[in-house]
Formats: sequence, C-alpha cells, structure tokens
Amino acid sequence: MTDRLPHEKGFHVSWDQLHRDARALAWRLDGHGPADGGWRAVVAITRGGMAPAMIVARELDIRTVDTISVKSYNRQNQGEPRVIKYPDMQAMGDGTGVLIVDDLVDTGRTLEVVRAALPKAHVATVYAKPKGKPMVDTYVTEVSQDTWIFFPWDMALQYVEPYRGTD
Repeated sequence: MTDRLPHEKGFHVSWDQLHRDARALAWRLDGHGPADGGWRAVVAITRGGMAPAMIVARELDIRTVDTISVKSYNRQNQGEPRVIKYPDMQAMGDGTGVLIVDDLVDTGRTLEVVRAALPKAHVATVYAKPKGKPMVDTYVTEVSQDTWIFFPWDMALQYVEPYRGTD
C-alpha cells in the first residue's frame, strides 16, 4: 500500500459529469414530491449545492429557488457547521414539499444543521459518503469516506505526474 496524501485519492468531476449526475438526481426525484409528485421549492446549500440545485430546479420545473448558507469547511479541514444565511423561512415553512440540494454529504454534520431548520424537507445530494448517507433521502453516487471529490469549480487544467514512471 502506498502512502498518499488525501488529495491523491481523488474523484475528479468535470462540468459535464456534474451536469449528467445532477440530471440523474432530478430523474430520481421526479414524481416523488408530496404535491401530486411535485416539489414546491428548492433550497441549495451554498456554495457547492448551487449548480446541482439549478439543474434540478430546471429539470423539475421548480421556480421557487432559495439558498441556505452553511460554512463547515476551511479548505480541506472540516469544522463546526454554522448557518450564515437562512432561506425565506416564511415561504419554506417546516420544509414540506421542499427539496434541499447539495453537491455532497460527507459526515452529515452540515445536514444536521439544515434539517433542524427545515425538518420535513427532502434532502438530496449528488454524491454521498458512508458516514453522511443516513442524513440523505436521495443521492446518485456513493464514494468511499477517504475519497476527496474535486469539483469543477475547484480545479484548473494542468499537467499531473503519473503514479509510476516518468512519462
């Protein structure tokens, strides 16, 4: 076994892949809302949930879109999650008929805070790690807990040395 840095066991997601996976999430959610199968609103967990939430809202023709801003990461270090901005709570109520969308659930700590604010909302993520999976109602792809997901908004194109050899 090799000793790799956390970023070396990475799952790199392109914009195309994220779009395909977010559409797959929408397909899983279609027809499963409480209002004759429909959803009345989408709440994106910022910042990572904004792109998938926009795609889900478009695919499911949901026009009410808001955000909840939760900060729990400082670069690759996770700390205590705290809400920086809530959605329009008068419009969201207890969360009935509301989809909460995020890019990833890691440990589930961020979703604990969000679920406390909107206890009856349906939580959907594109990617899920084992520790956080119990906090999610719907997801598309599971990755191992020790995998770091590189999202397209975090990356730039550059050369990367191969694991073995020099060419």
